[in-house]
Amino acid sequence: MALSSNKAKIIIAAIFLIIVASIGYYVMQREAELPPMTVQEKKARFKSLIVPAVESVYLELMQQYQDIKTIIDAGESNDEVEQLKVEYKVSTDAQLLMALKPHPKSIAIAQAAMESSWATSRFFRKGYNIFGVWSFDEDEPRIAALQKRGDKTIWVKKYDSIEEAVYDYYRTLARSDAFAEFRQTKMETSDPFILVTKLDKYSEKGSLYGEELTSIIKYNKFDNYDR
Repeated sequence: MALSSNKAKIIIAAIFLIIVASIGYYVMQREAELPPMTVQEKKARFKSLIVPAVESVYLELMQQYQDIKTIIDAGESNDEVEQLKVEYKVSTDAQLLMALKPHPKSIAIAQAAMESSWATSRFFRKGYNIFGVWSFDEDEPRIAALQKRGDKTIWVKKYDSIEEAVYDYYRTLARSDAFAEFRQTKMETSDPFILVTKLDKYSEKGSLYGEELTSIIKYNKFDNYDR
């Protein structure tokens, strides 16, 4: 027998409330404080979350680099090459290859560890922002920092996934004028300990930033991921 109109409305309303409650629980779980963890547990959790995403994005970017390099080495071009030049704000083939070649995974993993406090930061828990990437566009998803600089609110980007955050991080280093020397150097060497010295503009710490990244990579043997 068909349900009465009132019973049908009650069932629909109940289903809606269950869905809303489930979403609310998921959001609270993401934003909740993490349980106490030992250093080993924290690092194990970090690696399980971040390393697969970095490896996946790196492989994708490396494949793109190799495909475009093959086209350029053959003295050819196509719409994809020209569109990428616009996207990465470059004018020459050499500059495009500098932008597209991904830097070592060890650097990305070490920066993720440093910038997100081993994937425990509020920005990571609320928006997968693991590299502390700022937002200057009020129309994009973003999160406000709890502390201001004077009367200025600091915003960081909010992502839908860790992979999206990793991809945007690689893209930021590939496009920003601040990392032109970094891009040039990674065409000459894949040594992470040389390359991190060119990331002084990533942080207000300046040259100390590269020294700290070096320590993180060495102590945690993150350079093993580059082999």
